[in-house]
Amino acid sequence: MSDSDSDSDDDYSATVLGSHWFSGPQPTQQQTRIQPQEAVPDRVEGSVLRFGPGVTAALPAPFPVVVAEPVPRRRRGEWRRYALAAVVLLAVLAYLAWQRYGPAIEVRDVTVSTVDPQGPGCDSTADVVAVVRTNGRPGTLTYRWIRSDGTQSEQLTERVPRGRNEARLHLLWTFQGRGTYGAEARLQLVSPGQRTAATRFTYRCAG
Repeated sequence: MSDSDSDSDDDYSATVLGSHWFSGPQPTQQQTRIQPQEAVPDRVEGSVLRFGPGVTAALPAPFPVVVAEPVPRRRRGEWRRYALAAVVLLAVLAYLAWQRYGPAIEVRDVTVSTVDPQGPGCDSTADVVAVVRTNGRPGTLTYRWIRSDGTQSEQLTERVPRGRNEARLHLLWTFQGRGTYGAEARLQLVSPGQRTAATRFTYRCAG
């Protein structure tokens, strides 16, 4: 080595080169430093976050998790009980509707008789009774009494309540004086329908 080389060696100084100037062997995988990364949950189950297979961290969820409660199935017995109650209710409503809006009152039979079959005595009153049998529906009977002495009553009415199957209509006929009189009392039903019924009796006064 020459003196000039020796002098140049004394003047030599190391130069710091960037890492991209190195062309040596690249660091192996074992030598490579792995920068830690923030673990990210791969699935959410309820309020527990699970980080990968085999590793579980019981951490609170970053958001509220609402778990829906299962709706209990109704028992068959409850449905049957409700169905039975509905059937009973419908039957009651139908009956009430029939009672209120069903068929009107109908007259089925009319009979007339006297309370005393032998007739009234001297200066007494005969009680004549007409029995009007109906179908039990509520309504109004319109009628008049016609007597054999040529007189008749004005048009009368009788209110029949629900559930009553007959109505009793009275005529009080008063007699005075001596003698014998054959009398007839007739009921003329005007509505509903037109019917007539009559009875005969004798007034006797010998005293």
